Amino acid sequence: MKEHMNQTKESSAGQMYFAREPLSASKRVACEYQAEGQRIRFQTDAGVFSVGEVDAGSDLLIRAVLEDQGELRGDVLDLGCGWGAVGISLGKCRKDCRITMVDVNLRALELAKENAIANGIQAEILESDGFSGMQERLFDAVITNPPIRTGKEKVYELLDASFEHLRVGGRLYVVIRKQQGGDSCIRHLKEKFSDVEKIERSGGYWVIRAVRDA
Repeated sequence: MKEHMNQTKESSAGQMYFAREPLSASKRVACEYQAEGQRIRFQTDAGVFSVGEVDAGSDLLIRAVLEDQGELRGDVLDLGCGWGAVGISLGKCRKDCRITMVDVNLRALELAKENAIANGIQAEILESDGFSGMQERLFDAVITNPPIRTGKEKVYELLDASFEHLRVGGRLYVVIRKQQGGDSCIRHLKEKFSDVEKIERSGGYWVIRAVRDA
């Protein structure tokens, strides 16, 4: 998979896409993406996840959320936004959303800001390691393609913190590859969320929805 190739290249360079300040020289690559008939243009770069295209997991995540949330509104957080594929695509297709995007990678954040402006999306884009910069903020939806390479413990910390930052009735959407722990992820989510469901699958990826009802 292209995702695996990207991650392998970053590993061989002595860094990962979740580094705060990537060491690799900037080498921008433009790409285009379409969702619900909307044409969306992006700039990507070395040292950032998925150079040159919307990766298969994020693509499935975007389409699953749009289908599940036909009237997606309110405060929406793209957690670990990278160069903005998920948050900007959702903002482009759902005008009533108030989009917040966060990441720890400074190069990714600059790209996300540029991409939001280029696509006419108003979004709050912040540096944050997980929810560290979110304080007591609450959201109606948290959407994430989590950094699996950080390890299961770190990923589960993000999922647990998402529960605390969701309003009652809010939804967490996670994309994960089955072979990278899809089943165990569902079991973990059920420890906090009472309504956990696999809502889409394709190419070995699962999109999991968890609803906070209390």
